[in-house]
Amino acid sequence: MAELTAMDKASTSSTGPELEKGAPPAAVYALDEKRRAALAEVDNAKFSWFHVKVSMVAGVGFFTDAYDIFAINIASTMLGYLYGGKGTGASRILTSNQSLGVKVATPIGNIFGQFFFGWMADLVGRKRMYGIELMIIIIATFGQAVAGQAKAINILGVIIVWRFIMGIGIGGDYPLSAVISSEFASRQSRGRLMTAVFANQGWGQLAGCIVAYVVVAAEKHSLLRDNVESMNSVDYMWRLLIGLGCVPGVIALYFRLTIPETPRFTMDVERNVKQAAQDVENFLTTGSYHVDPDAVVQRVQAPKASRRDFFRHFSKWENARQLIGCAYSWFALDIAFYGLGLNSSIILNAIGFGTVTTTLTGTELVYQNLRNICIGNIILSVAGLIPGYWVAFLFIDRWGRKPIQLMGFIMLTILFVIMGFGYDALTATRAGKNAFVFLYCLANFFENFGPNTTTFIVPGEAFPTRYRSTAHGISAASGKLGAVISQVGFAQMANIGGTNKFVKHILEILALFMLTGVFSTLLITETKLKSLEDISNEDQDGFVKGVATPGDA
Repeated sequence: MAELTAMDKASTSSTGPELEKGAPPAAVYALDEKRRAALAEVDNAKFSWFHVKVSMVAGVGFFTDAYDIFAINIASTMLGYLYGGKGTGASRILTSNQSLGVKVATPIGNIFGQFFFGWMADLVGRKRMYGIELMIIIIATFGQAVAGQAKAINILGVIIVWRFIMGIGIGGDYPLSAVISSEFASRQSRGRLMTAVFANQGWGQLAGCIVAYVVVAAEKHSLLRDNVESMNSVDYMWRLLIGLGCVPGVIALYFRLTIPETPRFTMDVERNVKQAAQDVENFLTTGSYHVDPDAVVQRVQAPKASRRDFFRHFSKWENARQLIGCAYSWFALDIAFYGLGLNSSIILNAIGFGTVTTTLTGTELVYQNLRNICIGNIILSVAGLIPGYWVAFLFIDRWGRKPIQLMGFIMLTILFVIMGFGYDALTATRAGKNAFVFLYCLANFFENFGPNTTTFIVPGEAFPTRYRSTAHGISAASGKLGAVISQVGFAQMANIGGTNKFVKHILEILALFMLTGVFSTLLITETKLKSLEDISNEDQDGFVKGVATPGDA
């Protein structure tokens, strides 16, 4: 009896032997009530150290993701001085196709990673996949930093391949971190917990800018002594800038590999209600869990993931509209977010903000240009990006997701209309340029205190547990498709009519996409302070219909 009690208290995976006996109605009702009670315990739990740990472990991944994605914004200028196919010496830059390659490789990789990891996390579990994506990011980041040039190998081609592989890992982080943080969070703080995780993206972007500035400053004297045709110091700069992106990932890896499985996955996908209830008790009281591979597993009869069930669920308009609303809103947002984020250096140069002194030549000109780009990007991060995330953190569980997303898209539409149609007037004078930078920072602010945050949160809440990660992956991949289209469009159109002459029209196009985001937001439902089960549009009465037989497993 003592052994059975010990097994009953141990948390297990679903690999042990199953009980094959059916259960009378009273036993089925008891299991259904046990599920309800366990879910209520998670939903009503007080904020604890365990929630802080989940936020930190997931957040470090997003810090790393943002650092690795957006560091290329500055690194591409460095790469241009060394390997650019246009210009010579201090005026050497990457061609539009070279720049497009190094910038678009990661979003393309993201699409594959978001689809694959989203699907796999629903198939085999969040825990089994969590950490694998970080290993891919670490390896690919290190691979970029040590990439070399040879007669048969173009270094930019090597970097593009590594950035694509890195993108797969970064893509996997989106559905995994979103779903893990949402499934562990209580109703009252779920929005803030998920925002806190996602807000690390802002710190990652800022860290990339600061590291770039420190590296440029540290190599200043070496750079000024360099030959303008070789610039060996710049080679050290970009390798250090990219390579240091490994560090936070290495620190977080152990904690990701040891995070427990979410009780909702154990309960609704593995259909092991009894063990999930014990998991809830363990992580809420001790913040830890224990796996006993020999414990008896009792699976229940409950809705089971399958291709037929997936299409049945999403063939209903009330479910399809959620997926369409989430996916298109993210698509529209990322056209602007990545269009600006990966090209902010180009836009700053286009308006002449921080333009270097014309009397400078050679490596002095290179140093001053790199320094100004770093400072400009730090200003953009501090003035717009980071405050936007944390204002969203304050209001996400008060105002709700839908009002914030609507407000963000409306404000972005207005700002891009002003920046696009008023571009010539704004860039004609020094005061106008400063006003343009202010509007640009304001756009960054309302991206994050708006759809950039909410498009990450809502897909992690709006779907049943058995499809939550898959649907989040589909939504996120739609966003990265927008990022790819934005990068290709920016590269092909920016120089129509002359260098950066078409930038104003690109801003006008972004305004149109932001307007479409207003309408797609109307498709989603508000998720604020609701349990994930209530949001899923599935009847929770009698969710457990019996004890599974071996054929149902």
